[in-house]
Amino acid sequence: MAVLVLDKRKKPLMPCSEKRARLLLERGRARVHRMVPFTIRLVDRLQEDSSLQPVRLKIDPGSKTTGMALVREKETVDATTGEILRTFTVLMLLELKHRGHAIRDALTQRRAFRRRRRGNVRYRPARFDNRTKPKGWLPPSLQHRVDTVLAWVDRLMRWAPVTALSQELVRFDTQALQNPEISGAEYQQGTLAGYEVREYLLEKWNRTCAYCGAKNTPLEIDHIHPRSKGGSNRVSNLTIACRDCNQAKGNMPLEQFLAKAPERVRKILAQAKALLKDAAAVNSTRWALFQRLKATGLDVEVASGGRTKWNRHQMSIPKAHCLDAACVGCVDAIQNWQQPVLGIKATGRGSYQRTRLTKHGFPRGYLTRSKSVFGFQTGDLVKAIVTTGKKTGTYLGRVAIRASGSFNLQTGNGLVQGIHHHFCALIQRADGYGYLWTKIALDRGDAGLGQATPAALSLPGMNAGVSRAN
Repeated sequence: MAVLVLDKRKKPLMPCSEKRARLLLERGRARVHRMVPFTIRLVDRLQEDSSLQPVRLKIDPGSKTTGMALVREKETVDATTGEILRTFTVLMLLELKHRGHAIRDALTQRRAFRRRRRGNVRYRPARFDNRTKPKGWLPPSLQHRVDTVLAWVDRLMRWAPVTALSQELVRFDTQALQNPEISGAEYQQGTLAGYEVREYLLEKWNRTCAYCGAKNTPLEIDHIHPRSKGGSNRVSNLTIACRDCNQAKGNMPLEQFLAKAPERVRKILAQAKALLKDAAAVNSTRWALFQRLKATGLDVEVASGGRTKWNRHQMSIPKAHCLDAACVGCVDAIQNWQQPVLGIKATGRGSYQRTRLTKHGFPRGYLTRSKSVFGFQTGDLVKAIVTTGKKTGTYLGRVAIRASGSFNLQTGNGLVQGIHHHFCALIQRADGYGYLWTKIALDRGDAGLGQATPAALSLPGMNAGVSRAN
């Protein structure tokens, strides 16, 4: 994993290896500029454009998580064919987790509280007719996705000599997600146009019994929620089952019939009523993000999701948000992709609201005006060395302050409560994000193409000798 490097005027230089960064710090040639992501600042060098190599930031936008990859780009010419080959060396992998769902829930709660408070003052005129939305307006939960991605693009451009950007300009076809064979005029027709209900269900459920998985057997139409108990004839309430399962289920609810197989119940309900909200979120924000990336003044390369998947399979790289980002665009080879991933979770910077509310939305208590207690603020990255008591040990994580001075620390191994502020030392100020290093654990059961799963790691550089932060 590369370490970000700045010159003495805080201009970005080419990232270096961990070993070189350690030597520069030990010899006094560099200072710690930032802990996460780990960044050093040289004290005896200025930026020289001729010494910089092309660095590209690749982005794979997602509804809940956006993958990013900082790569070094190199072009070579094949001596036999004369074709230009693009090789990318991964410098840093990042996964940014959005908090759009939290914003949506907070706005829903605020709207409910306001309706309740205004219920007794009905003489006030409605205001919704006076409000207009500007061109290109996005709901706050979707605008947040665009803003957080752009915020990290701007940060990485200040910490690394980024010369170009790549974005997966994906568009989800919501009708094709429901019917992969759709084409032409079928897009203008309804779900069941040209199909009998039975044939539609056979295709939807892959000609397999939904309850036991039997194939190559006569299948019958069954109501997931029985008609005798209020179920409808909507296609979303219909499935197919073999005769034995259909008769055994009778008019029992699905949960009762498959009480011993809760996982199958979950899959049936998910397939029957598959939600497309994540696809809609990506479709709504993709062009807004593209326009904002173009406004940076850098060259922006766009590619489809199909090209990303093809690149990933060609190079036997597992599925992960950050690795998908590395595979965006025209790629011939990717090197050094097996490295730790920086997980970034958008946590916000707290709330302007300084009151606690009842369930009806009325104030019941007041918070302190200051968000800082004993020099610490919720979200600060701190290191606590506890020397006495039951919690003796060293802890590193995100702090949640209390007015009493007894803090909580969210570490990579879980929550630690009741740490006195005397034991805490500031590592990095809160910036609205939580950080956790993970490594990609590969599932080798599928020839190296399995799902990549994260495993927590400790934050690098967090030792007693390196504890400064700006």
